[in-house]
Order: sequence, then C-alpha cells, then structure tokens
Amino acid sequence: MNAASTVHVRYTLQRPEFTLDVELDLPLRGISGVFGASGAGKTSLLRCIAGLERPATGKLVVAGDVWQDDESNIWRAVHERDIGYVFQEPRLFAHLDVRRNIEYGLRRREHNGAPDIDHVIGLLGIERLLGRKPDELSGGEAQRVAIARALLCAPRFVLMDEPLASLDQERKEEILPFLDRLHAEGDVPIIYVSHNIDEVSRLCDHLVVIDGGRVVADGDVQSVLVRTDLPILAGREAGSVIQGAVESYDDADDLTGLRCSGGNLWVPGNAGQTGATVRLRIRASDVSLCRSRPDNSTILNIVPAQVDAIESDAGPSALVRLAMGEDRIIARVTRRSIRELELREGDEVFAQIKSVAVRAP
Repeated sequence: MNAASTVHVRYTLQRPEFTLDVELDLPLRGISGVFGASGAGKTSLLRCIAGLERPATGKLVVAGDVWQDDESNIWRAVHERDIGYVFQEPRLFAHLDVRRNIEYGLRRREHNGAPDIDHVIGLLGIERLLGRKPDELSGGEAQRVAIARALLCAPRFVLMDEPLASLDQERKEEILPFLDRLHAEGDVPIIYVSHNIDEVSRLCDHLVVIDGGRVVADGDVQSVLVRTDLPILAGREAGSVIQGAVESYDDADDLTGLRCSGGNLWVPGNAGQTGATVRLRIRASDVSLCRSRPDNSTILNIVPAQVDAIESDAGPSALVRLAMGEDRIIARVTRRSIRELELREGDEVFAQIKSVAVRAP
C-alpha cells in the first residue's frame, strides 16, 4: 500500500496477561476491521493509536505524517491526534442535549475538513433527536449520537471500539443500517474493533485478525475470512463474503437474481436495481456438497465448485474451502461425509447454498 494512503502502526505493549506486538499498514479508506477474541489485544491496539497507552513503544505514521516515533523522540499528544473515538458506551455529556453533544466535536475543526454537520445528522438519522437529553435516548440512538460526534472531530479516521457490544440484538439491528450508510456514503475512514464475525463480514473492507497480542492475518475481508487454517475464524459463524451484481427481480416469487463470478444465485426480496453491486455473506453451515447435481431439490442455489482446501475442525466437522469462479466460499461438513464422498483437493463438486445474507456494499 502507498504510504500516503495508509496508517502505519508498530507497537509493543507489555501487559501482565499478554504482550501486544503488532506491525501493520491499514488503508485510509473504507472500514478496516480488527477482529479477535476477548483479551486478544484489540482495544489495546486502538488505545495505542489514540495515544492513550503511554507505556506503549513504537511508531505511528498517518499518510506519511509521523505522529509517534519513540526512536526519534516524536510524540503527538492525544488532543493533537485528529482522531474520533467511539467507545462501547456512548459517553455523552448528560447535561447537554443531542445537538450540543455533537457540536462539541466542532471545537477541533479549526484546521481540518470534517464532514458537514447537517450531512452527518442526516446520515445517522438523528434529526428528530436533536432536542433530547442522553437519558431520553435508547442505546442505539445514543450510540448513533456518539458516532456523529466522533465524525465531526476527525478528518483522518475514526476508531470504533466494539460500538455494538453493549446493545441487545434489537438495538444492534436498529443501528446496523446506519453503519451500512456510513460505509457507503461516508468519507472518513474507520478502524472498527469487534469480536463478532457477522459484524466485520457485513461492514468491513479490510480485516486484521489478532490472537494473543499478535497479527495472525491481514488483508481484504474476502481473502482473510476464508483462511481455514486459523482456528479463530473456524467457529460456528465461519463463512465467506463475495460480491454479486443484480441481474433481475422476480416480483411473483419476490426473489432477486444475482450474477457472481462462479454462477448465478437467487436471494429473497428485492436486492436493488439492475446492475447494482451487493455484498453476499455465506455461512459455512449453510453450504453442503454433492458429487453430482441433484435432480430434485428445494435448494435454489446449486453451483459448480472445486475443492480448494480441506481443514479438520474440532469434533466431527471439517471446513472445506471451495473455488467458485474467482471467489472462495467455505462449507462445514462432517469428516465422515468427506471420507464417504472421498473428497480431495482439486475435486469438482456442486455446492448447495441454503441461505445468503445480502447488503449493498
């Protein structure tokens, strides 16, 4: 990646329970996810970038601008780093209404090009909340206000530390569409920490996986998610992300036809206008394999594929990575099935995809 369009991060931080030791380059565009189990070092990494972990040693270079370099005795203080920070809890000022909470971020705008306040208000759908106090907001509403405030003080990028972790499922579903809009329409890069694989699959373009304080995978989200050799990605939510283009909509059956590199897929509902690009999330548990195409099946999506890799999982299961055109998807099947089908790398099979989650990228 070009140094002018990246955040270069190198940090070492000693903790009683682990050592954070990372070096990576993150793109200054879109949403970069930092994924890992609890205690892996995700929040510590964000705090280092924000300048909140003074014991950390290392280097931080933003678009060629050195913010920290301990070897050269360079240190940009927390308040001098043009960063917005969204915590797990909204941390709004209780005595201020929503408008004055988000306007607080404007105090750091003298020298930067943060987004227009009205655009941010509309993007996050908080117009009707402006006169309310924080104690009159739901958890999802309060977090949207916190995100708006962060956007208005951050020309370079925003750090989000598991912003949905404290929300119940209903509130998560409430806020996710606004994060989708932020991804599609916002122009401030985001570094997004989460231990929820569905969140990073839905939102992120670039993905870093941290385990035990170290980076174990780093790259575009499509290629990282299909790493069957990483146990942290092999849990029950294992799966893949691919791109598709809308080809048609069947009004009678309420199905959208999508064109993917490996063939055509049908998904429920109207996924968008013809030609629109959409992101597809396919869980490994929703993919089964067969040697020949079944003549009669209730499964609509049956596509030819080639076995790319087989990785044994815990218990009776294994993960099979499949090449489907230029894309890669994963199937979770039993080891007995692999043995009975005599599956080997390079074999031609048919993938039966039972369910596909869709969103506009």
